[in-house]
Amino acid sequence: MEQQQLRVVAVGHVDHGKSTLIGRLLHDSGNLPDGKVEELRGISGRRGVDFEWSFVLDAMQSERDLAVTIDTTRLWMRTPERDVVLIDAPGHKEFLRNMVTGASDADAALLLVDAHDGVSEQTRRHALLLELIGVDRVVVAINKMDRVAYAQARYEDIRSELEALLGRIGIAATAFVPVSARNGENIVDVSTAMPWYVGPTIFASLLALPSRAARARSGLRVAVQGVIRRGLQRTLVGRIESGELAAGDDIVVAPAMRRARILSLDLWPPQDRTSARAGESVGFTLDGPLYVDRGDIICDIAHPPTLATSFRARLLWLGARPLAVGDTYRMRFGTRTAVVRVAAFERVVDIEALATESHRIAQTNDVAEIVLESSEPLSLDTVWDQPGLARFILLDGIDIVAGGTILATLARAGENVVPVGHLVDVDARIRRNGHRGAVVWLTGLPGAGKSTIAMELERRLFERNIATYVLDGDNLRTGLCADLGFSDADRAENIRRVAEVAALFADAGSVAIAAFISPSRRDRERARAIVGDGFAEVYVRASAAACERRDPKGHYRKARAGELPGFTGLSGTYETPESPDLVIDTEKLDLAVAVDRLEQFVRERVSLTLSV
Repeated sequence: MEQQQLRVVAVGHVDHGKSTLIGRLLHDSGNLPDGKVEELRGISGRRGVDFEWSFVLDAMQSERDLAVTIDTTRLWMRTPERDVVLIDAPGHKEFLRNMVTGASDADAALLLVDAHDGVSEQTRRHALLLELIGVDRVVVAINKMDRVAYAQARYEDIRSELEALLGRIGIAATAFVPVSARNGENIVDVSTAMPWYVGPTIFASLLALPSRAARARSGLRVAVQGVIRRGLQRTLVGRIESGELAAGDDIVVAPAMRRARILSLDLWPPQDRTSARAGESVGFTLDGPLYVDRGDIICDIAHPPTLATSFRARLLWLGARPLAVGDTYRMRFGTRTAVVRVAAFERVVDIEALATESHRIAQTNDVAEIVLESSEPLSLDTVWDQPGLARFILLDGIDIVAGGTILATLARAGENVVPVGHLVDVDARIRRNGHRGAVVWLTGLPGAGKSTIAMELERRLFERNIATYVLDGDNLRTGLCADLGFSDADRAENIRRVAEVAALFADAGSVAIAAFISPSRRDRERARAIVGDGFAEVYVRASAAACERRDPKGHYRKARAGELPGFTGLSGTYETPESPDLVIDTEKLDLAVAVDRLEQFVRERVSLTLSV
């Protein structure tokens, strides 16, 4: 079987020769365009500087001037055996933040040490950083052997020191290779200057490394990156982190833990096969209208991820101010973003001594093991099972303030929750009530008439002995959702809570009438998925101008005065339903006719003349 793509991050102290080694590796393996080296030599000559192999990578003008890599560069090395993605990460202490992001999806590492300078503080820091982000397979290049006259004794001293260092933090070095990157010694071709060394070259060592996908131990994992809408069809898009995906497979969508079946696969470019494996990016459809969004995880039924609200993590703190218990940040892992809180410190690691200290805070560039908590269940894998999905970064606004890995899950969502089965089933409720339960979801601009129509519909249904209740946006925000604001995240949570409550009403046999602006199409789709087959989306249509003329609650006037920023209908966006179950146009219909149509629609949906 063809080997998986391998992503290798090159790390080491500044000036130890990472970019030089990668540039030489690409050249000697035949992976540079024809004439590229000659072009760079010409540019260097015109600028009055000596040519360096690092110029192959250092594309930024400031990097060439400073001779320091300040951002990550990715290059592809294609070989008959496998494709290797080489990631040149910054080595200077000031650029550790970029190194965290550069190494976030690496399968293995190439760690460089200068044979002349030996193991430095930055070497120790980078080794620990690799371990904390879950990279535990390393090829060590002891570079610049020409500066120590290719002395075997110097090589052995550095190898011994590094073996002890890496062993103490749980990293396995698959090879220690003495090289001279500038001269091409032991890069691709075996060096004649070091006959005492009989191991593999850098090139051969990289090709022998196992990929992350080959080492993952938790079955199928696909991190959903997005949803492509084509009419009523929804194609999910994501990268297969581990396992295989095929049409007909039964899967689970986490964290909702709902089951579905893969209906079809879309591959790029189009191919005549119905399965894909780890390392491939795919599109796929499900066999039902299940709500799936960016950040969800597709997994096989036998190996679901753990749902947890707290977990143990190891991280490198990069923030300017100390990290402390109680601090809250956004955490990005896989394709998901969640809000987490620092619940406790377990230890802080001294980078220089690799010793454990008891601290309640972490300073810049400290490595800490902490407990993080989330208010919502998260689908989590540990670094031991899924290295890629267990890596995360913490964000303070738009700034990256930490990078780390998930070590273990602690409080599991629903661990002490045991749902109680009802002794009265759905059919019994239908027979007693004389009708089905349902959720009628009224959506539209503020002032379109949703609440007015909902209240009149409730009265009419009640008079016909149909159990019913109105869930109104403003009413619920005085109680159940009083803690929520009007940010995008809070609005999404508001709709989720309402949908869950409405689903309970429908399960009890009532007709729940939900009157909510619900401007996000994604939130309404999520509500439909929560409720299931009993959900009906009704678009109460009216133009923004007509709604503003009505302005029954004075909200448009306040929004015009700047008192309600982001108000839907003016500065806030409303996403019109694509295929609602019913449209009620309140600019063309008076109240009585509008309610007549909606009442008839609802009575037909809940009537027992249709099969139960």
